[in-house]
Amino acid sequence: MIDISKDKLPQHIAIIMDGNGRWAKKRGLTRSIGHRAGMEKIREITELCSDFGIKILTIYAFSCQNWRRPRREVNFLMSGFKRYLDKEKDDLNKKGTRFRVIGRRRRLSSSLQNKIEEVMSLTKDNKDFFLNLAIDYGGQEEIIDAAKALIKEVVRGNLAVEEIDIDLFRQYLYLEDLTSPDLLIRTGGEY
Repeated sequence: MIDISKDKLPQHIAIIMDGNGRWAKKRGLTRSIGHRAGMEKIREITELCSDFGIKILTIYAFSCQNWRRPRREVNFLMSGFKRYLDKEKDDLNKKGTRFRVIGRRRRLSSSLQNKIEEVMSLTKDNKDFFLNLAIDYGGQEEIIDAAKALIKEVVRGNLAVEEIDIDLFRQYLYLEDLTSPDLLIRTGGEY
């Protein structure tokens, strides 16, 4: 193991899961096998982060643009997220992990939304480690959602436009209570 001072490590790592399908194709496997392999790595990465004292991990697993993929592939990914939650929920809770899903969840199936709510509720008071899974997420969409929420407050008369600053805007982001990522990794090897 490498000897690294913990005070030099990032506290929040974000990973964009990209290239699982290409990884599988390169090996003569189906895209679904590549996606499954990517999902299986989440547990390993979570444990490594925890072992190194990294407190927050955000996995960008399914972007808003991923809905354009073939229906079969989207269905496979969605059922994979549900399987992951079924399999990992008790272990996440036992290890003191707070689990959250960020993104526009309203397009997800009701069964997946219910499972997400179940796991988030189960782990809501945990503070040892924070695992955020971004599903139906886009950075621009997050900004739009925050802006809309602020506009509603202004229209209701609860807020003056002049009061809006960076600190207030941040309170309307999906992970308003956590620090921004210190390190962003995009898998896939294209960039």
